[in-house]
Amino acid sequence: MRFGFWMPVFGGWLRNIPDEGMEASWDYVKRLTQRSEETGWDLTLIAELNLNDIKGVDQPALDAWSTAAALAAVTSKIELMVAVRPNFHQPALFAKAAANIDKISGGRLALNVVSSWWADEAIQYGLQFDQHDDRYARTTEWLQVIQGLWTKKQFSFDGERYKLTNAIAEPKPARKPWPVIYAGGESEAAKTMITTLCDAYVMHGDPVEAIKPKIADIEERRARIGKGRMQYGMAAFAIVRDSEAEAKRELARITQMPPKPPKGFDNFEQWLSGTELERELKIQEYSVSNRGLRPNFVGTPEQISERIEEYEDAGLDLLLLQMSPQAEEMDRFAAQVIEPMRARSLELA
Repeated sequence: MRFGFWMPVFGGWLRNIPDEGMEASWDYVKRLTQRSEETGWDLTLIAELNLNDIKGVDQPALDAWSTAAALAAVTSKIELMVAVRPNFHQPALFAKAAANIDKISGGRLALNVVSSWWADEAIQYGLQFDQHDDRYARTTEWLQVIQGLWTKKQFSFDGERYKLTNAIAEPKPARKPWPVIYAGGESEAAKTMITTLCDAYVMHGDPVEAIKPKIADIEERRARIGKGRMQYGMAAFAIVRDSEAEAKRELARITQMPPKPPKGFDNFEQWLSGTELERELKIQEYSVSNRGLRPNFVGTPEQISERIEEYEDAGLDLLLLQMSPQAEEMDRFAAQVIEPMRARSLELA
């Protein structure tokens, strides 16, 4: 299993806790990422939103791509998986900039392609917002353009949304044929795009019995078009403590809804209405984003390790973890979960 963490570009991940002790600042994310390389983390996911959908739209949110470029220059090992939303980036210009960041990092850039869900944000920024299947149609063309530019000396494209004539994008990315392309989605349009154009499938948090058939479904789709196995990742929120009772007390603290709904509540309702996900609103799923509590990584190091092994047996390759406060909890998780699991793997090898 590879272990990744969500970069706290919004100053945290808990909608019910106003101050998590981790500011949305360059200084914090630089120190956090450099420390993560020392403690055994493999990857960081840098989310891309111009407005803060966790703490409220008037709160700071770090820009994903300038942050990624800066991190590429001050780190040496960790994979930088950066979210990108096609309606916010002209593909040819993006291909040029992203290839340069990949060069700076020495081939450690990866993309998390997100077909945007937040209509209000796009409208505020004066950008096109497509309806559901149209979003995936745009993303399909967008990926075809950047992949063409990254693999051909000159590239022309005549699509419904993008047109290029003998375009040149040099230098190419360091990683060949291109940086790993991750994407998620549960609709038919999303799965068709992902199986044909992406390298890895990322999922919201779910119990292992729900994740296993999703992996099997994507693998069957890949086999039908003659493509090999994808990588599979899942989002989750982790709370590791010395006792299960301690972990459950922390869970109760972070999921308690305050008397007045927090600023991010309206954005959460819009996210639900714009996806194919289940519509029921659960308090835990509001408190922690991306269905992060469904995998139940809440408990002792031994309990969490056992659950991780179940996901690994189901075919999962990567965990994308949120924690709070991030720096302290990541150190604890690395020492109590990652290091012992890897030590056991070496003993069995």
